[in-house]
Amino acid sequence: MTDVVALFRTFTRVVETGSFSAVARDLSTSQPTVSRQIAQLEDHLGTVLFLRTTRALTLTDDGRVLYEQARRTLEALAEAEGSVGRRRGKPSGRLRLACAGVFGRLHVIPRLPRFRARYPDVEIALVMGDGYADLVEEGIDLAIRVGTPSESGLVARRIGTTRRVVVATPAYLAARGRPETPADLTAHDCVVYDRLLTGATWPFVTPAGPISVPVEGPIQVNNTEAVRAAVLEGLGIGYVPSWHFVEGELEDGRLTVLLRDFEAPQQPISAVYPSRRHLAPKVRCAIDYFAAEFALDPRLSIAAG
Repeated sequence: MTDVVALFRTFTRVVETGSFSAVARDLSTSQPTVSRQIAQLEDHLGTVLFLRTTRALTLTDDGRVLYEQARRTLEALAEAEGSVGRRRGKPSGRLRLACAGVFGRLHVIPRLPRFRARYPDVEIALVMGDGYADLVEEGIDLAIRVGTPSESGLVARRIGTTRRVVVATPAYLAARGRPETPADLTAHDCVVYDRLLTGATWPFVTPAGPISVPVEGPIQVNNTEAVRAAVLEGLGIGYVPSWHFVEGELEDGRLTVLLRDFEAPQQPISAVYPSRRHLAPKVRCAIDYFAAEFALDPRLSIAAG
């Protein structure tokens, strides 16, 4: 009798590692054994799951479909096993966690040691990038999003709040003057982030209501970390998420915050996941953990928003 669950486990590990030999090492077995298990699963299903070359393994269309189904099946099985006996509710398993690259480097990875100490049975597969990962297609359990989530069919829980600040170096301000109102920005070199949803305009909240100011400058970049770096080099004025400043740049005088009387709109930080039903303990504990952690950080705290 074919042990489909065991074959599913081998198959998903091959997909996630991209290597038969890596799975063989993980399972303390041989590469031919892993290959035979994959061939057995293909025979059982009557389809080809991988396209094999000397350099790489590539999932077929059927393989991609099976991976999503197999992963959900194994998670449901783990949840069922964990719901009874001494393992009731204990977070465990592999958590695929997605976030933006810069945010992950500054605010997720530094918090993972404490998470691992608290939940040693949860493994983290961190998926970092500038674009939004497709949670369903890429098998993501949880994503941390900065900004208003736009994906339909997903659940979003707010776990923090941040905002952008307008900053420049003292040297730039000494040479070019200090803007006193948002309208003054039109006379300055601004570092333009070309992926801002509002384009080359910066939104502000004023006593008279919201306004948007068109800006321009000789430097354009495609990620917010580059805005911070360009501003620190004195190349112009930046409109930067406050969570970028983890090295004391605002406190030690390397940068000056401008236009304090004109707030930039707040941005939510959200935990986004595919479904509220049957939320795995590993996902629930991660959401609660990061919500508690962000609440302690003034750059990320709802209370400080």
